[in-house]
Amino acid sequence: MKSTLVNMVLSLGVITVVAGALLAGVYSLTEKPIKDAELDKQISAISAVTPEFDNDPVADALEITPDGESAPLKVFPARKGGELVGAAVESYSSAGFSGDIKLIYGFDADGNITGYEVMSHAETPGLGAKMDEWFRSPEGHRNVIGLNPASANLTVSKDGGDIDAITAATITSRAFLDALNRASKAYNQLKATK
Repeated sequence: MKSTLVNMVLSLGVITVVAGALLAGVYSLTEKPIKDAELDKQISAISAVTPEFDNDPVADALEITPDGESAPLKVFPARKGGELVGAAVESYSSAGFSGDIKLIYGFDADGNITGYEVMSHAETPGLGAKMDEWFRSPEGHRNVIGLNPASANLTVSKDGGDIDAITAATITSRAFLDALNRASKAYNQLKATK
């Protein structure tokens, strides 16, 4: 084929159309499995962080916008025998060192933290990524599980709070606790409406 402007434009156009079609095909093939995997991860996290329940928290999920916030959080009420025994709250913080972090926190009927699962983050491996285990550790003043945000100062000790920050990852620690406090507000609003 002769190297002319028309031939180059046509060749590039054909390559672009074929590449676009391939990308669309791969997307359509992987979209459902990816969504199914995300839902399975969410269901597993809800079961891991909430007290024992007999309802379907995913089916009963609500969106609650915590006071003073602009974006709603997804709240998964956990009920046993029709009584609210706790909830899982999907929360976030945009204040992470490398951007957004997304977590699910669990609360019991009294508002005590029953657990958490890190759903997604882009924090530095070996530093901020330690949040997955750091805030469960019994060492020092790290563990948030069992604490009640209504009575504990859930900010890092550098800011006058009760929680030890991840070593060399204070920004990530602040983001984790920011998301936790946001989740607690949403859960308290759920309890106020029950």
